[in-house]
Amino acid sequence: MTPVPQLSAALFPDLTRYPEKVIQFGGGNFMRAFVDWQLQQMNDQGLFQGSAVLVQAFSKKIDPTFAEQDHLFTVLLNGIENGQSVNKVELVSSLSRLLNPALDYEAYLKLAEDEQLSVIVSNTTEAGIVYQPEPMPTTEAPDYFPAKLAALLYRRYTLKKPGFTIIPCELIDRNGEKLLEIVQKHAEDWQLGSEFISWLNTDNTFCCSMVDRIVPGYPNQSETELQQRLNYSDKLAVSAEPYMLWVIEGPQEVSQQLPLIQAGLNVIIVPDMTPYRERKVHLLNGPHTAMVPLGLLSGLDTVEEVVNDHTLSAFLQDMIQHELIPMLDLPADELRDYAKDVWDRFRNPYIRHELRSISLNSISKFKARLLPILLSFAQKRSELPARITFAFAALLHSYQSNPSQRQDEAAVLEIFDRATSDGDSSSFVSSILSETALWGLDLNTVPGLAERLRHHLKELESSSPIHLLNVSN
Repeated sequence: MTPVPQLSAALFPDLTRYPEKVIQFGGGNFMRAFVDWQLQQMNDQGLFQGSAVLVQAFSKKIDPTFAEQDHLFTVLLNGIENGQSVNKVELVSSLSRLLNPALDYEAYLKLAEDEQLSVIVSNTTEAGIVYQPEPMPTTEAPDYFPAKLAALLYRRYTLKKPGFTIIPCELIDRNGEKLLEIVQKHAEDWQLGSEFISWLNTDNTFCCSMVDRIVPGYPNQSETELQQRLNYSDKLAVSAEPYMLWVIEGPQEVSQQLPLIQAGLNVIIVPDMTPYRERKVHLLNGPHTAMVPLGLLSGLDTVEEVVNDHTLSAFLQDMIQHELIPMLDLPADELRDYAKDVWDRFRNPYIRHELRSISLNSISKFKARLLPILLSFAQKRSELPARITFAFAALLHSYQSNPSQRQDEAAVLEIFDRATSDGDSSSFVSSILSETALWGLDLNTVPGLAERLRHHLKELESSSPIHLLNVSN
């Protein structure tokens, strides 16, 4: 095979690059295939003519791949849309550059000077929008994303510049409101004054939002096959399903800054996004989170393998129909239709969605996606949802028994290591359920939960979920 060049701007001499209009925290697979892809759609139609400057939210190292490829990458859309097979390759040039505040804090703060930069988007995972006390930064960037944002907004305020429209994409409830609360808390900690806090509230628009697109990551093709298809090497290539939905809770003026709807994208701007979020978080993200430990402990690797397995598929669909849908305050027919569409998306034969890739921060994901249903079910019916509880046990077992495979925040892993070292499974369950830092409450207070989890953990010590579920059926 003839060697192919690495993707770069030199391969596309007629490529148009646009001025920076968006600050983007987080450049992972999802943001590239969701936000940056949408910016590209608007640019291709001449509606936006802007780019995003990418800011690393956490790492103190900089990924050289972005600069090596002149911040270009490829999105491959594979799946079924409106009954038709979709297999597209799209070059995305909507990223301008990559900044790391930990390496050049002043360059980061300098973003506040540019009035063309009027929108901020983020996806720092569910663990990113958290309050952590930090000293007021002077010459070095804060460690956590909300503190970094607070510092940037304060610099913007001191320059007497207009505020931003801020749209977080993290999968937590009321993400915009929570981000604003944490920024306000930092302003109080740092004694930045009441006038700045007033400016935060009046000159900036913090929007809650909900995102929906399955993004498995690097394309499911061999390196050779991918290079032959693209005629270049792209280390940042990302595969995604054609379906996407972005629900933004905010004023209609947002559509003037970001003409997403005008570009024909599936974007909804509404005064209250609650029904859309609950439907998606519990009926798409919830089953996703449940299937990860069930599949991995059963020796499976992908979402498609899970949904094509008769035992696990039946288990998850029963969970959706009998435990998730009854707890949601939306018309049952609408929920069942949405759940059917979700299942079809899970079975997308064109996408290899690795369970390992979606296992990142599984504890905070369970808290956001399945724990509210478990608690609501237990309260309303005076019994535990059997399937969610079993999935919870599988998750705890995977964290307890396979420490080398866990992908989570250091603080979370430390809690599990401490609970595991306490002794047997019985004490492990009591200890881990008592960690309010993980769950928001002491789960030992939920009637019967600790006992049921101990029972399932004992089962899982000697059998896989598939075997156990086959026996129970």
